[in-house]
Amino acid sequence: MPEKTTSNLTKLHYFSEDVNSIPLPNKFTFPFYYEPHPLAKIAAEELQDYLKNQTDFEHNFGLEEHSKLPVIGKMFGVLVVKNADGQLGYLRAFSGKLAGKNEHTGFVPPVFDMLKKGSFFLLEEESINAMNRRIEELETDKSFTELKEKIAFKENAYTHEMEELRNKIKVSRAQRKEKRIYAKENLCAEDFEALIVTLGNESIEEKIAFKKRSNELLRELNSLKTDLTERAEVISNLKTQRSRMSAVLQRKLFEQYWFLNGRNEKKNLQSIFEKSVAGKPPAGAGECAAPKLLHFAFQNNLEPIAISEFWWGESPPGEIRTHGNYYPACQGKCGPILNFMLEGLNVEENPFLINHAAGKELEILFEDDWIIVLSKPAEFLSVPGKTITDSVLVRLRKMYPDTTGPLLVHRLDMSTSGLMIAAKDKDTHKKLQRQFIKRKVIKRYTALIDGHIRNQSGIIDLPLRVDLDDRPRQMVCFEHGKSARTKWEVVAYEGNRTRIHFYPITGRTHQLRVHAAHPKGLNSPIVGDDLYGRKENRLHLHATFISFEHPASRETLRFEQAAEF
Repeated sequence: MPEKTTSNLTKLHYFSEDVNSIPLPNKFTFPFYYEPHPLAKIAAEELQDYLKNQTDFEHNFGLEEHSKLPVIGKMFGVLVVKNADGQLGYLRAFSGKLAGKNEHTGFVPPVFDMLKKGSFFLLEEESINAMNRRIEELETDKSFTELKEKIAFKENAYTHEMEELRNKIKVSRAQRKEKRIYAKENLCAEDFEALIVTLGNESIEEKIAFKKRSNELLRELNSLKTDLTERAEVISNLKTQRSRMSAVLQRKLFEQYWFLNGRNEKKNLQSIFEKSVAGKPPAGAGECAAPKLLHFAFQNNLEPIAISEFWWGESPPGEIRTHGNYYPACQGKCGPILNFMLEGLNVEENPFLINHAAGKELEILFEDDWIIVLSKPAEFLSVPGKTITDSVLVRLRKMYPDTTGPLLVHRLDMSTSGLMIAAKDKDTHKKLQRQFIKRKVIKRYTALIDGHIRNQSGIIDLPLRVDLDDRPRQMVCFEHGKSARTKWEVVAYEGNRTRIHFYPITGRTHQLRVHAAHPKGLNSPIVGDDLYGRKENRLHLHATFISFEHPASRETLRFEQAAEF
């Protein structure tokens, strides 16, 4: 049996067990949705054994209790390859940096090492860092902060003094009015006219004094504000300059990332992403494991056979990554890169282009002149997608061609099965939607959770937003997320799994799936959740019960359908 790393390529590892009896895949792995090939699993397990026992670097994955280093979980990847002699082996890679470095023994190098000593990136980054330090010095300068405090004090003092002067003028005005009334009744005409002139002069003098004092205070205040504006402008100009330098550096950096594909063609990051929505690569593009692995293989005449990536360590805040689980490549950072790199390879069919609803039927449970209540199978779109149009909405339009309006009142995720409501006309649709908005519709979902849930019930309150780098995956985000609340209760224990009833209070995308899997939720994914847990024959989530008021009769309708799992 060959040694694990006895090769001219020191980054190429040979399997420590005999894998000759394992059939090779007919096609290369579709990296965005896959079940790891047995060879890729063995390679990943060997890498995991290495990570458990290695002493080559010190990195806190969050698996050790006493480490003082910051916790950073990491995505690792393996690429099974065949060398020029027909021998099988595999390459290893990690996403981003590991233990603060881009390169480690036994792992493929980055496509471009921005951290290499003397690189233009480090030199220009230092200029930007120097500017950052200068901006911080100016913003935290004692005289600068004192000036802002002085302005705030002066503004407050100005407001109070002007209010006091206005009240004094108001009192004086009332006193003069009383004098005029008294004088008119008790003085002769000549004395009365003289008093009126005197009172008028008093009023004018008061107004002049008020205006003079106001101008004095405003001059002081504006002088301070001018000083502040000049100093803030210096900071603003530095920030603008820093932004321009960063943009130039980023573009220059992206132009250094040249990727090979299966046809031995080359493209840099900038050109790969130029037709994307943003028109430029996102931060961190090109640093993920999969592009590193394929690029190294193409560079060294190694034939890619199969690929897999897994998460190692604690999940990042907001995201759901389970230690040891396999994950597909992300769409935001890796999508355009891998789509280019896979050109020339015989790749598995894209499952997102397969209509999984083919051969499945909608079950109509109830209908009248106003509404339709139906049951949607799992892996069946509610509305047309980007590539697949077959959906509940399209089917209903064919089944009920005379209906008007939007039809569907609400949606279910493609992977979720269960009860849905449709309206046959616009007015009915509007009335039903109003019930959903006012949360008068009662919904219950049944789910099978991959784990033993100790508590019997509760409410999960975790705000959600889309993961911009990996749509449609959702993230917990307390800063930008939308409120998402779910009531839940345990129904039964089935071995090491728990049957749960979910009562969604809000209706966010993937809400129940994220609330189940997230550490601050149930901390156990729904069985078969290919996004937040482990793939099985299906997602074990079913919309079991729905209750609402009939939009015409005002009768309360209740529908229930047991889950098939």
